[in-house]
Amino acid sequence: MTIIGVDIGGTFTDVFLIDNETETQAIHKVSTTDDPSVGALTGIREICEMADTPPENVDYVLHGTTIATNAVLEHEGVETGMITTENYRDISHIGRHQRPQNYSIQQDIPWQSNPLTKRRHRKTVSERLTPPDGNVKVPLDEDAVVDAARELKDEGVEAIAICFLFSYLNDVHEQRAKEIVEDVYPEAYVTASSEVYSQFREFERFTTTAMNAFIGPNVVEYINRFKKELTSYGITADLHIMQSNGGIATDGMAAEKPVSLLLSGPAAGILGGQWRSELSTPTDEDPNTITLDMGGTSADIGIIDDGEVTEANIRETEIGGYPVMAPMIDIETIGAGGGSIAYVDQGGAFRVGPKSAGANPGPASYGRGGTEPTVTDAHVALGRVRPEFFLGGEMDLDTEAAKDAVSKTLANPLGMEMVDAGLGVLDIVNNSMANAIRSKTIQKGRDPANFTLVTFGGAGPMHAADLIEELNIPRAVIPVNPGVLSAVGLTTTDIQYDYVNTEFSLMSDLDQDGLRDTYDDLANQARTQLRSDGIPRDRISLELTADCRYEGQGYELNLTVGTSGKIDDIETIRQRFHEAHEAEFGHNFPGNPVEVVNERITGYGELPSSEQVSFPEATTPVADHVLAEEVVYFRDDEESVALDTPFFERNDLRAGHSIEGPAIIGEKDSTTVVPPNFTATVLAHGDLELTQTE
Repeated sequence: MTIIGVDIGGTFTDVFLIDNETETQAIHKVSTTDDPSVGALTGIREICEMADTPPENVDYVLHGTTIATNAVLEHEGVETGMITTENYRDISHIGRHQRPQNYSIQQDIPWQSNPLTKRRHRKTVSERLTPPDGNVKVPLDEDAVVDAARELKDEGVEAIAICFLFSYLNDVHEQRAKEIVEDVYPEAYVTASSEVYSQFREFERFTTTAMNAFIGPNVVEYINRFKKELTSYGITADLHIMQSNGGIATDGMAAEKPVSLLLSGPAAGILGGQWRSELSTPTDEDPNTITLDMGGTSADIGIIDDGEVTEANIRETEIGGYPVMAPMIDIETIGAGGGSIAYVDQGGAFRVGPKSAGANPGPASYGRGGTEPTVTDAHVALGRVRPEFFLGGEMDLDTEAAKDAVSKTLANPLGMEMVDAGLGVLDIVNNSMANAIRSKTIQKGRDPANFTLVTFGGAGPMHAADLIEELNIPRAVIPVNPGVLSAVGLTTTDIQYDYVNTEFSLMSDLDQDGLRDTYDDLANQARTQLRSDGIPRDRISLELTADCRYEGQGYELNLTVGTSGKIDDIETIRQRFHEAHEAEFGHNFPGNPVEVVNERITGYGELPSSEQVSFPEATTPVADHVLAEEVVYFRDDEESVALDTPFFERNDLRAGHSIEGPAIIGEKDSTTVVPPNFTATVLAHGDLELTQTE
């Protein structure tokens, strides 16, 4: 079974190939291109040649993409229209009474200042359903839908969102309206809110559906072009796309619900970090892990608590300031990457990021015309990156250009030495990442001392030691092939789909048989979709959860309500909610009525995944593998120190090798910095463990 994972980043596109039968592995990095599919397809062709793998032998292509995210952040979707219930045209503009920034009188509200659907493109039609059963009160005015579709077509709208009140209870009007629009305007991308996310809270549902329409044509065009190019190269394997929830979707499902791809790339990295963390943790323990994916433009932080990836509260998920009701892994992203630009602002303050040099021109050391100093340039100027390590020597690094950029832009204006300015760049970016990690740990009641830091991405391993020292984390793990771990993570997950039913019932009013019937219906939807994706029955599993709250509360907690696809009894669910409330908020109210708001099922379809390749044990002293010794600059008690530092090629190291700092361990896709008073040990599966020397 041959699997290819390809992940597109801001600077580089990472490609990973594994043949589980022969244990062949190959990694590759290419520069990200303006049209991201070009770089991705180039990387796929080249890695197949490197691994001597004929394209027709590839069984799966798994893809993490930023196409949906970029369309939202850069507001480069298509002209989008909306058809909604009469008198509710402005729901997507008004929003809710909560302000994004409670105390700001000059705040920017994205859905008002830069709406996904302009007001003139929001059309209303007569129709009305009534809660709690979704009965038809006012029939759908089909002629009005025809008129609205024609008007939107004449106005040049390319995508249409259909959003009716209470469609989460009954989608009959939305589905009929969609049929009419597709008949009148077949060229348009049409999506209905009941298909995107069938859940109450109309503002968030309408915005999510509008975003699905806004980015839909771009995503569909990208996927179709990508598949066509794969086929022309000879790869006829199924294409699967990473979703924000950490699962894989078929290309068809991704095209129907592109809003599920908004965190496609970062999600894959967290899954890769989880996989490597499990391999480096004793088998009788569930790992507590902080994942740090530091690439060229940003750093993505995720939390794995007791072996489970932390998911974001669905009421708090947003992209670019727009609320999005879609399951997502809880990811904190900051503008701190290898390409983050360091500068002195107008007030004379020393800053790093969030602006990035990107892939072109890139850092000054890339020799592509970049003149502004970046985090990567700081490392190069401090002697930490050898040219032969960087992309296996495929790219020439200009050390003098890096030093000049740091000196002219930072050191000279600030009256500092070049070395101190370079170390200052690293201090600032390390503090930014440390604060972001604190927001996910200390501010959430988690002690970093109980976690392992798994750090990856091209730049991550260069900062691992500084971060665990700053945060009092006992150890850091640098995975095998850290620079392409997001691509590796794609090959460790399964197909995953989420289904929801809004209930609004007190547990005291629920009937066990009725609850079972609801979950059986959701389970049938999940199984039907997975079976249509070609997943055998014995490789399908279900996770049953519910959103519950105390009567009168305005927020919910999600909790497990069943095992092995079977619903638990209502009293067990009630007690589990009390325990979850106590764990989350420090108190509960056992005597208060509990309300079930949403019933959920997540369906998983098992795909062939990466398997751990055996790693040989050390048979020679580690000193035999020193490639060279150069002067490298480090920080020691607020002072810069120049230390003779040995350089190692990571591929020469074996399980059991231990290296005392200072040392630099280089490889094709990343570099690991081992400062003084740190030790790097090669673990049984090839991962590097960084710990502070006692």
